[in-house]
Amino acid sequence: MSLALDLMTTVEIGPPGQRAQGAQSPGGGWREEVWAFLRERLPGLASRPPAVTVRSDAPAASGLSSSTALIVALFRAFADACVPAGQALDRTTLTQWAYEFEFAVFNGGGMDQVAVVEGGALLLDGRTRGLPAVRDRLEFPGDWAVVVVDSGVRKDTGSHIRAVRAQLAARDPALAAYRARVDEASGAVWEALHGHDHQALGAAMSSAHEAMRDLQRMSVPLLEEVRTVALRFAGLPLKLSGAGGGGALVGVCPVAEERETVDRLRRALCDAVPGARVIPARAAPGVRREVAAPRAPQARDQRVSP
Repeated sequence: MSLALDLMTTVEIGPPGQRAQGAQSPGGGWREEVWAFLRERLPGLASRPPAVTVRSDAPAASGLSSSTALIVALFRAFADACVPAGQALDRTTLTQWAYEFEFAVFNGGGMDQVAVVEGGALLLDGRTRGLPAVRDRLEFPGDWAVVVVDSGVRKDTGSHIRAVRAQLAARDPALAAYRARVDEASGAVWEALHGHDHQALGAAMSSAHEAMRDLQRMSVPLLEEVRTVALRFAGLPLKLSGAGGGGALVGVCPVAEERETVDRLRRALCDAVPGARVIPARAAPGVRREVAAPRAPQARDQRVSP
C-alpha cells in the first residue's frame, strides 16, 4: 500500500528568457528530458522547454519518491502552460506517461506514479511491469501525524531495482517469501487504517520493516540504530521507506502527541545519529477531495508502507 504525504514538490514556469533554475532538484534536472518526451506525443510544442523554478519539501534520494514527484510536477506544469486546452492531460494519461518516462530510466514499477498522482492512502495490486491496479482507497485518519526521519545517507534505488529484477528472472524463493510477508503486512496495515487502530498499524509497519531487512537486506546498521533510538526515547515504531540502504524511515503518531514525539526524537538523535533529520508531515488528501488547483503545479511525495 502507499500513502501520499504533504511534502510538496512545486514547479513554476518562468517568463521567456529567464534562466532555468532547479537543475539540482530532487531526481536531477529532468526539464529537458520531460519536454522531449512530451514533444514526441504532443505536436506543436517548441523545440526548447520553458524555464522553470523547482522547490521541494522532501529530502532527495531518501525513498520518499521525490524523483517521481518532480517528474509528475514537470509534466503538469508543461501541460498547463504550453498545451492547448483541448489537449489537456487527464489524470490517467499523466500517470501513464510519468510511468513510461521513469521506467525507461530506472526500470522500476508504477506504484510511485499512482501514489503521487492519486494521493490519499491506496491499496494496490502490484505488477512486475506496468501500473498497479487500485483495489481500494481511503483518507488517512486526520488525527494521525506522519513522522519522517531522514537518515542523511542517500540510497541507491537503481541498484536495488536491478537486483530485484534479477531475483524475479531467477524465480528466487527468497523474493517469493518476501512478497508473501509484505502482502500479509499490507493487509494488516489496511485493516488497521479501516479500524483506526494505531497500535495495530505500528505492529504491521514493524512487520513490514523486518521483512525488508531480514529477507531482502534493505536495511543497514544506521537505519537500525535510528529505529532503536526512536522506539526507546519516543515509543515510535519506524519502517524504512523506498529501496532502503539509507534514506528515510517513517512512523505514525497521534496528532496530539506529535510535538512531544518530534522533540524527543530530535534530542535523542542529535547525539546518537547527528546526521539524521526529523520531518513532521501529514497525509495528503486523495484526488476525490481536491476542490481547487494550486497556483503552481505540485506533486505529492509519498512513502511506501509496505
